[in-house]
Amino acid sequence: MEKWTLVTAVESSGGIRATGLGGNAVLWSDPSVFFSFSEAGGNAVMTLMAEKAVQFSKGRDFATPLEIIESIYPELHEYGKKLTGINNLTKTFTLNSLVSLDLALWTLLAKENGLNRFDDLIPPEYRPAFTHNQEKIVHVPTVSYNYPLEDLIRLVDSGSFFLKIKLGQAGTPDEMLAKDCQRLAEIHQTLLGKKTPSTKNGKLIYYLDANGRYPDKATLRRLIEHAQNIGILDQIALVEEPFAEGIKVDVSDLPVRVAADESLHDVASVEERIDLGYKAMAIKPAGKTLSMSILMACAAHRKGIPCFVADNACVPLLVEWNKNFAARLSPFPGLAMGILESNGEQNYKNWDLLIKDHPLYGAGWIEPRGGVYQLDQHFYQTAGGIFLRPGHYQNLVEEMN
Repeated sequence: MEKWTLVTAVESSGGIRATGLGGNAVLWSDPSVFFSFSEAGGNAVMTLMAEKAVQFSKGRDFATPLEIIESIYPELHEYGKKLTGINNLTKTFTLNSLVSLDLALWTLLAKENGLNRFDDLIPPEYRPAFTHNQEKIVHVPTVSYNYPLEDLIRLVDSGSFFLKIKLGQAGTPDEMLAKDCQRLAEIHQTLLGKKTPSTKNGKLIYYLDANGRYPDKATLRRLIEHAQNIGILDQIALVEEPFAEGIKVDVSDLPVRVAADESLHDVASVEERIDLGYKAMAIKPAGKTLSMSILMACAAHRKGIPCFVADNACVPLLVEWNKNFAARLSPFPGLAMGILESNGEQNYKNWDLLIKDHPLYGAGWIEPRGGVYQLDQHFYQTAGGIFLRPGHYQNLVEEMN
């Protein structure tokens, strides 16, 4: 599969310029778009929406990018419906198209005001949800349906201890459940006896991503019963997005922490999932805009619901936006640190070259060590490099001027 990275440049009336990046994630944000167009076509649709968003934002005054994003979102979403011919286009798809503009505007705000720290970027009224400067963040790699078991062993032996396991495999609900149960059993058997110094009981932690594929709570219960029967229920920290967005089922009685992801797109959706018993929220600054992520994290914070950060195969500089966000959240329950699910190195063929293009290449906090990102004062002082010149992406902008 291809991964398109969008580059958006903005300029203030005072002549200050800034560049923002965004990664198209068509399948993740709306499968109906992905299956209605070719791969290039789906990406082109999202790119056209990103272009239209820039046009909508021209000439507008704002105190923070939140005002721009909230004001242009409704019109952009309607444009997306017409462009795709899909009347029930997901709100997440529209948010995904806004990321490069949103981050360009936040970078512009920082430059206009001489800000160098991410903490100073957060508007004061939202800062209660972002009071931490964590020294460590768990790096969560993805274990896909066909991820080789020998590679899984190497992953754990290298220090990874919090694993995102993709579930919701192809087939009917019964076929899917059978495959998922088999996959969990073979992973558990493969890793049997593996220990980690990073958890209190020395056990590995599993984060199950069901991709909205489970049709009802009864089917999900059967998966959970299987996990209990094979002895891993106490290792499951999260079951993410088990149902499609339209399935609104109370999950408060399940013996696992259920997290929302794709179904989150605004404050109302966060509050709705909390009312349904969801006990964690996956926040995606580089997937759904930093602006909306701030609002959603604050909504969860007010209700005492923990958040964690996940990406969708982000390039290194977008990982830094996610990392800055994750570092300010409260430690995840049961851990002394936050969580950042990041899998760019598993998906990009030339990941090493992308890392070398990082404006602070060589810093020890860019890549995880022993399953965690080690954050120091240099990271916080530089905001992970998010306000610095974005390498060859900036070259593209300058070549066009």
